[in-house]
Amino acid sequence: MASSTIISRKMIKLLSPTPSSLRQHKLSFMDHINFPIHSPFAFFYPKIPQNYSNKISQILENSLSKVLSSYYPLAGKINNNYTYVDCNDTGAEYLNVRIDFPMSQILNHPYNDAVDVVFPQDLPWSSSLHRCPLVVQLSHFDCGGVAVSACTSHTIFDGYSLSKFINDWASTARNMDFKPSPKFNASTFFPLPSETNLSSTLPTTRPSQRHVSRLYNFSSSNLTRLKDIVTKESHVKNPTRIEVASALVHKCGVSMSMEKSGMFKPTLMNHTMNLRPPIPLNTMGNATSIILTTTMTEDEVKLPNFVAKLHKNKQQLRDKLKDMKEDMMPLYTIELGKNAMKIIDKDTHDVYLCSSMTNTGLHKIDFGWGEPVRVTLATHPNKNTFIFMDEQSGDGLNVLITMTKDDMLKFQSNKELLEFASPVVESTK
Repeated sequence: MASSTIISRKMIKLLSPTPSSLRQHKLSFMDHINFPIHSPFAFFYPKIPQNYSNKISQILENSLSKVLSSYYPLAGKINNNYTYVDCNDTGAEYLNVRIDFPMSQILNHPYNDAVDVVFPQDLPWSSSLHRCPLVVQLSHFDCGGVAVSACTSHTIFDGYSLSKFINDWASTARNMDFKPSPKFNASTFFPLPSETNLSSTLPTTRPSQRHVSRLYNFSSSNLTRLKDIVTKESHVKNPTRIEVASALVHKCGVSMSMEKSGMFKPTLMNHTMNLRPPIPLNTMGNATSIILTTTMTEDEVKLPNFVAKLHKNKQQLRDKLKDMKEDMMPLYTIELGKNAMKIIDKDTHDVYLCSSMTNTGLHKIDFGWGEPVRVTLATHPNKNTFIFMDEQSGDGLNVLITMTKDDMLKFQSNKELLEFASPVVESTK
């Protein structure tokens, strides 16, 4: 696949300068302990109305300039020990790129890795410490379609915050009078500890690994079938879409692992949970906890049993957090993380990471020329990662699954997986 050509590169400045009183944005403890990496999302628009084709870049630049005035930390610089953002109005990096092949080569490629061309080279999942917290790329394909990608610093944004920003940017592009209302006040809920030496809590950038990703779709009817299986054989009466779908891909992952080794290995599944509420919905930053679900036997992997265990763990965490003071939540989350790391370090379990970007509106992002036909991320650096998103229409789910190439070859042929989920693009191999 051919490489892209950069037409232009510029810094998008804020339409309104950041007040001096907001110059130093204090990071929360949750921000501080997060990996300082760029989270990469891309939106594909293959059919652009003719009246928009020559002004797309100007629309994006103007609306980005305006929305950055509300999301001013994205136009600043993270200090070296991740305690604050210097909101110096440096701006966001913006690339205009020409890609000399049709978008169909990406949309019809069996592996999601083909989307890498719509991101700035080597930027996805790389360190955001010494580069702009926000980097945007507009990619023009020779078929006339465009892709809009955004890489935002995970130190400043979690997935929920990123979705709020993208939605507000799109709303501003459609109506320049739109007024976003984000609050960069997470440090009031999750303050940094008073100790001056924070070096022991500093995150390090994840090692660069190369895996492959495939996108699968769970239709609404297949999700209903999965829910029926669970409700008939467990006490969970109203399982969620994510609970049943993640239980299935986990089960298929276990089958793949057993096919490789010839034996069952215990598992650890890490689900990310948004803490809004109890934290206010317009609070930007990192506000998540984790739900840890382990299986020690093959019987626990069965869908009804796994969903029941996951459902119970979720409810126990909610009950625990409900009466907990906000400043205790990060410490509790860190303890959960430490417990997970103890298991991971022993290498006694296969580890699966699951997160959800559902119910965020990302599947309907409209900058003025219609909704995307696909929303996705770049290939995750960690294997056995499941990222759920709303499908482009209906109540189904898309899940981006990342594994090693050899594991994916086994995983994608699983009959139970293919009974309930369809690859968004069929493999020709």
